[in-house]
Amino acid sequence: MAAREPAAVSVAIPAPLWRRFDYLPPPGEPAPPAGSRVLVPFGRRKLIGLVWGKADADLEHSRLKSMEQVLDVGLIDDHLHAVVEWARTYYQFPPGEAVNLLLPGALRRAQPFRAPSPTGLALTETGHKADFSRAPARDQVRSLLQSGPTPRQALVDQGVRPGLLATMMKLQFIEAVDPPEHRPVQQGPALNEEQRTALAAVLRARHGFVALLLAGVTGSGKTEVYLQAARRLLSRQRQILILIPEIGLTAQLVRRIEARLGRRAWTYHSGLSEGERLACWHAAREGRAEVIVGTRSAVFMPLRRPGLIVIDEEHDASFKQQEGARYQGRDIAVLRARMLDVPVLLGSATPSLESLNNVDQGRYQLLKLTQRAGGARQPRWQVLDQRGQSEALDARAITAIERHLKAGGQVLVYRNRRGYAPVLMCDSCGWQADCHRCDAHMTWHQHPSRLQCHHCGASRPQPRRCPECGSPRLSALGAGTEQLEETLARRFDGFPVFRADRDVMTGRHDFDELLDRVRSGGPCILVGTQMLAKGHHLPGVTLAVVLDVDQALFSGDFRAPERLGQAVYQVAGRAGRGDLQGEFLLQTRNPEHPLLSELLRADYLQFADRLLKERHQTRLPPAGPLALLRAESHRPGDAETFLREAALAIRAPGIEAIGPIPAIMSRRAGYWRFQCWLQADGRARLVNRLADVVPTLANLPSARRARWHLDMDPIEL
Repeated sequence: MAAREPAAVSVAIPAPLWRRFDYLPPPGEPAPPAGSRVLVPFGRRKLIGLVWGKADADLEHSRLKSMEQVLDVGLIDDHLHAVVEWARTYYQFPPGEAVNLLLPGALRRAQPFRAPSPTGLALTETGHKADFSRAPARDQVRSLLQSGPTPRQALVDQGVRPGLLATMMKLQFIEAVDPPEHRPVQQGPALNEEQRTALAAVLRARHGFVALLLAGVTGSGKTEVYLQAARRLLSRQRQILILIPEIGLTAQLVRRIEARLGRRAWTYHSGLSEGERLACWHAAREGRAEVIVGTRSAVFMPLRRPGLIVIDEEHDASFKQQEGARYQGRDIAVLRARMLDVPVLLGSATPSLESLNNVDQGRYQLLKLTQRAGGARQPRWQVLDQRGQSEALDARAITAIERHLKAGGQVLVYRNRRGYAPVLMCDSCGWQADCHRCDAHMTWHQHPSRLQCHHCGASRPQPRRCPECGSPRLSALGAGTEQLEETLARRFDGFPVFRADRDVMTGRHDFDELLDRVRSGGPCILVGTQMLAKGHHLPGVTLAVVLDVDQALFSGDFRAPERLGQAVYQVAGRAGRGDLQGEFLLQTRNPEHPLLSELLRADYLQFADRLLKERHQTRLPPAGPLALLRAESHRPGDAETFLREAALAIRAPGIEAIGPIPAIMSRRAGYWRFQCWLQADGRARLVNRLADVVPTLANLPSARRARWHLDMDPIEL
């Protein structure tokens, strides 16, 4: 009797190819189950893959290669396998992207899976007795560790240099230990009636899946609702996953969680080392991590005892992945909650139209917080007409800033433009400093003096004379955060001015340190981009100013009004969160624009309701499904040809393919960019059609001459 051939399995390989690959198990070993991490030969390389299931039974085994090694059997559970398979079908990305979504970087290499080293630090006996009288930095570390083992990250967050910790470990003054999971608990403020109602709704839902949208005005205490709900579920031995849009929100939230819940908050985001991310992933999988705080990628975190998923600032565009597997983290979180049969709580002062549409459709339950917590009042609003003025800051805004500073308040000035000036122009001939690779102006940065494209990163020295006519009369048009910082520092030289943008916040902890300094300090001015508008609690800010919203009023992007409303309400919400009432100023050269009028006379939910009605009239998302098939090439004709052929392949009864049409920025980084709008009379019809056709588009002859991808539910045009 002939020996049975070993069963072959299908393996997902991290390669941009629209298929999985079949392998035999290592000689003499059984076929590993789905979810196993394996090392396989792939061309001349050896890659890490994930077993996805059984291979086709009709395969000719003699043509298949054997795996090099089975590293971890059943590492990924059936639940996460099903989540990613759904995401792959819906968002249409190559199967190999599953490896990048499910495995932290440390597990995408060929080492066996081992428990990570402890992430806490403690004093050794040598460290207790050492003489640090001439080493104040080491003495500071000893002081911080006197109370007991402390997470290494907590020490770094308090300003301790990682190199100093490494040196003290080498000298055996400190040692790695498991940090304490439980800490002393601080009592928080009493909940008001609206918060208690919201909390009761979350707790009623604890036995199964319910999607709850917590729409609370800025400063209404949404985080208190999260914390109280988490406390009740932690007492039932459940894990809490909290998703946030930005790394900059992590430290503030982690400190609050640990103080209020008395539990260690594990973190997972790209700002951590691979070892730190692996430690969190491992602890979550084992169930040791009771509270996990992470950015978008944490939505695929393995959970042993899930109890609640929270999505803070659910409206934020950062939850949408813009490369590789272009998934929407918020929607994947809701899917995971449904499949795990646990509640999901989405919180925002400015909910997305997608979430509000789900409320209208009965899929989500709406919870409202209409009052600020602790008696704080909403800021007073005022629109400043800047027509006929050349200065970046209106004279009335300058007066208001001076008044608030003298009264002991802090001021936030929001300008979503980095650099000194958005445009450098010749007064003699009209030449403008444009990027040679993009359809965009180059931004003038003064320190150091250079021109930089904020789209492709191209940079060149600032010319002293016009390159075309030789005139030295070069003028800066508009004002970025760098110029505003200089102007305000000169005008208010008795008060500190801090700038917060990507040009100055380059270190891992720079932004957290700045916010801590502002919270503990006196009157000052904060100038910055959108990183200042993302849920930060700054109780000392009494005046918020938004500059130059006019570009959004006339944008070709149908989402621009929604984004404008969210930004305006979020920035306004930074003011008056303490004891003093806040004030909000909005500068514009179009004060009569109907969109601004709507913003002024309505709260955000009323404003969003009007936008949602417009979307239903135009069948635009979320009223109707939309996908963009994008292509780019060095020659515009190549991208257009591919999209024209692709549109012919996709069109079907009930499926509309519009294009190819140029992208809003038609040339970027030397590539000409075009897109096809794909719409249908039903979401399922569009998804099913794309699932059938998109994997075959790589076989089109024109696909070799263009880079292309599909973006389902796009947020950028």
